[in-house]
Amino acid sequence: MVTIDVAVLLAVIVVVRLGRRTQSRSRNDEKLTVVIVLALGVLIAPTSAGRAIHDILGQLADSITQAGR
Repeated sequence: MVTIDVAVLLAVIVVVRLGRRTQSRSRNDEKLTVVIVLALGVLIAPTSAGRAIHDILGQLADSITQAGR
């Protein structure tokens, strides 16, 4: 039996959708992509990978803030 993690499936869908040409996208297509990305974020956030991404982005934001002073 093969199981597919929903977060992995959504990540693949996002990569495929973002790989298409931007000129051919309708407004509804863009809205659907945003909803899919938000759902992916909600699925990834409580995981250890999500916490690691949060920590990395936090450190990056701190270093940018420090560099701006």
